[in-house]
Amino acid sequence: MPDPRLKKISRDQLPPDLQVLWDNAMRDRDEATLIEVAGNAPEVLDWYYNSFYAQMFHGGRVDVQIKQLARMKLSTMHGCAFCNRGNSKAALADGVTQAQLDALFDPDNAVFDARERAVLRLCEEMTLANMDGYMNGPLYQALSDHFDDGEIFELGVCLAVLVGMAKFLFVFDLVSREDNCPISLPDQDAAE
Repeated sequence: MPDPRLKKISRDQLPPDLQVLWDNAMRDRDEATLIEVAGNAPEVLDWYYNSFYAQMFHGGRVDVQIKQLARMKLSTMHGCAFCNRGNSKAALADGVTQAQLDALFDPDNAVFDARERAVLRLCEEMTLANMDGYMNGPLYQALSDHFDDGEIFELGVCLAVLVGMAKFLFVFDLVSREDNCPISLPDQDAAE
């Protein structure tokens, strides 16, 4: 379970909009530490949900199904238990299939079309664990066969925000991790 240094605000002390997010987090993800800590600066979480997610992730130029597939690939690669519990439900609701979720680590699987394969490969370049990630010529060509440069740019920014949030969530210990998380918790005695 997460054990952040930042103060957690209890549900009953959160503003009403964050109480709704707390309830949703508990329903969909079985934990709400992120929401409790966000109670210290609710306007920041408002930006994340209502600007990034509402305007770019669920809006924008690129189909949300593609963004959901990419988000699942990243959160699975990053080992974010909190993210994966909720992201899988959202991905399925937005048209990603269970077969695709099961094959995320096999982009050549027949369940993916060429457009989805290109996005999954972009995710592999953007992940936290790949410090040498790069959009080379063949990857750009694979993406540009299906997306214009504005859409590729949007995908890059979406992935960058998601990867940056993953790093933040792990460094601040705001979410549960899976065993494959590339950012491990330090030995508590050594961390003090």
